[in-house]
Amino acid sequence: MLKVAIVEDDINMRKSLELSLKDEFELHTFKNPIDAIKKLDKSFDVIVTDINMPKMDGIEFIKQTSYEANFIIITGNATLNKAVETLRLGVKDFITKPFEIETLINAIKNAAKVSNIEKTVEKRILRDRRVGLPDKRKEKIERRKKWSDKRKLFYGSSPALDKILNMLTKASITDASILLLGESGVGKEHFAKFIHQASSRYNKPFLAINMAAIPENLLESELFGYEKGAFTDATATKKGLFESADGGTIFLDEIGEMPFALQAKLLRVLQEREITRVGGVKPIKIDVRIVSATNANVTKMIQDNKFREDLYYRLNTIPVNVPPLRERKEEILDICDEYLFALSVKYGFENKTLSDDAKEELLNYDWPGNIRELISVIERATILSEGDEIQKNELMLEQRRPKKSINSMEKELIEEILEEFEYNLVMSAKALGLTKSSLEKKIKKYDIEVKS
Repeated sequence: MLKVAIVEDDINMRKSLELSLKDEFELHTFKNPIDAIKKLDKSFDVIVTDINMPKMDGIEFIKQTSYEANFIIITGNATLNKAVETLRLGVKDFITKPFEIETLINAIKNAAKVSNIEKTVEKRILRDRRVGLPDKRKEKIERRKKWSDKRKLFYGSSPALDKILNMLTKASITDASILLLGESGVGKEHFAKFIHQASSRYNKPFLAINMAAIPENLLESELFGYEKGAFTDATATKKGLFESADGGTIFLDEIGEMPFALQAKLLRVLQEREITRVGGVKPIKIDVRIVSATNANVTKMIQDNKFREDLYYRLNTIPVNVPPLRERKEEILDICDEYLFALSVKYGFENKTLSDDAKEELLNYDWPGNIRELISVIERATILSEGDEIQKNELMLEQRRPKKSINSMEKELIEEILEEFEYNLVMSAKALGLTKSSLEKKIKKYDIEVKS
């Protein structure tokens, strides 16, 4: 039976955990870290502790433990900074209150299991050293210990952001494919970078590819590379993006825009972990973690035979819904402060600030364009505002409150033009100032019915 310590100052929580866990583990409870430090030793398999406690908080408690223990953090006041700090200290898991008791039981068992694996690996390292084998396992352990040392990618905090980052932190230490779902402009690429930097691949390449930005006829060769002579302009062999990202992470943005014919090749990459260059016959093994993203209705695309169902399930091992900014409004003013400072430095202004009315206006706006729109508003206001304090009217948000969204107006315009030209795509595209392929993408994006 696993020997587990619970360090919790709240008597109700402590007694509740004691009653819930006593049949599962050999349990020892402590009302504060100071008492715990006196009695804990290496015989404990897992130590579960709160963060916010009087006399000594959980982070200081972990630092003062004289030996390397398997810690699990439980807290009702989770913040990203605290989560990252505890993970840097080697904490095995970070659980926010309220939680199901089964969640904690599984976390304790997993922490003990991981610890046993690591001890086994360490023993093998010592054995390998004795017989002169390459010390690859040690390198793997060191990379794993550093996985939580992530760079700052987000400004501010909100319950919605903390929840998603807590989930991604857990998912990042695996190689499972992650599909980020959410509106345009919510920062899906930032979340993909977070996943990469929180993984053991953090010191390997991270490549982001926007499926909609690469012409369809070039996409295959860009992704998988080509052999010399594969086509007219192939004067030399070229590695594709998957080969270039070997050992790291590849982020496939707007995955719904991937041509149907190319989806089978991506499925093979996921299944076999190998690619074949255009014009090549020899498969090339690769080690790449795939994170993808879309704001399209993939389920509808599968029903319309525009997206492979088997590929969707491979990409969707861990689906993550990224909340829009209107559900993360606690972050808005912190994001503004960060960009106001950066833009003031960039343009050589005095550091500009927001008036109280301007702050209220920003918090009351719904941000259909999400973080991307917020940054655009702040940059314009920084440049055009008269004084050092940006006023409400200088944000010009009233001009950004159309009764209809830009997307809905664009869809209506395309539908009108298509009907006017009797659904002739070439003529309709010319009238709209678009290429035929761009019009086809917009028809697909807005799910417009094209009558024959």
